[in-house]
This record gives sequence, structure tokens and C-alpha cells, in this order.
Amino acid sequence: MALAILTPQFAPNLYDLASMLKADRVIFTDVEKWSRKGRTHRAEIRNEEDSQWINLPVVSEDRKKAIKDVRLDHDQQWFEPFWNAILHNYRNATYFDHFEDELYHNIQQAFEFEYLMEFNLYFFERLLRYLEIEIDYELASKVTGYSTFPDETMKNLSADVLYLEHQSKNYQRQTKQAKIALEKHPVY
Repeated sequence: MALAILTPQFAPNLYDLASMLKADRVIFTDVEKWSRKGRTHRAEIRNEEDSQWINLPVVSEDRKKAIKDVRLDHDQQWFEPFWNAILHNYRNATYFDHFEDELYHNIQQAFEFEYLMEFNLYFFERLLRYLEIEIDYELASKVTGYSTFPDETMKNLSADVLYLEHQSKNYQRQTKQAKIALEKHPVY
């Protein structure tokens, strides 16, 4: 059985999507400590030169809590720069005009959620719908046999292949048993 262990991201990159698509079982690590270096609250988007990060603000006092307990900071004025970054970089992309209004609305929905993870799962489901793919996932908090140590989780769940979040060494425990689902990112 192939297992993917990833943080619950609102917009996973292609490496992590490849891991999810190759896995028989996907677990989102909602019980792990939130990390500012992680991708639960941010996503990397392409720009003219290379890439840039867009961020969802989190409540400062929640920064040492489990991902599932981190709240969105609705006092910060984040929406306009967030949306402008997307517009500036994708306005001329093929089919962007077909999704622009719905994407705008879906991102605005963040204001309806108290917790970051709730919004991440909502937005992730919307992305899957746009991409017309299905990915079943489980939350680590609900998985018997989940351990913060990936080797133990692998053993407990009888997995023989493991995918971890791409470039996650600063916030996710690593193991030499982990495989890479996508060797080379496509060039656009």
C-alpha cells in the first residue's frame, strides 16, 4: 500500500498532488504543530521571473498550536494583495477568465471560516473540482496508528511505499524510506 503524509494545504504544488495521486491512502497531518515554514497557510505561485508566495494570515498566539487549532487572522488586510498577486500573474493565462469569478468567491470564503484548516479543506475540495480529480484523504487526528514519526505510521498502517510533503524537512519528520512521486517539475 502506498501512503502519502502531507500537511493540509489550501493549494498543494504539483509534487504533493503527484504524491496524493500515486498513494492508496492520503493522510493530512492536522495534529502536527503549525510551522511558518510550512505550506498550510501559503502557496507558491509563478510570476514573470520565477515565483512568489501568497499567504493567509494566522493569529499570532496560535503559532505554536496544532494545525487544526490555528485560526485565520481576520484583522489583517490580506485579501487585496493576495488577490492582486493572482490577478497580476495569471490574468492572461489560458482559461483564467473562465474561473476568475468563482476563484475570487472561493478565496473570499476564507472570511467565513474561523480556522485555517477548515478553509484549507474547503479550498482544496474546490481545486479538485476544477481539476476534475478525486482524492480521498483522512485527517491524522482520526487515524488509528498515526504517529508523528513516518516510519512508525508506515509500519502501523502496513504501508510499503511512503510519500512525504515535497521539501518539508524544516517542519515534517523525515525518513529515508520516503519516495519522490514527481522527479522533475514540468517547465512552462
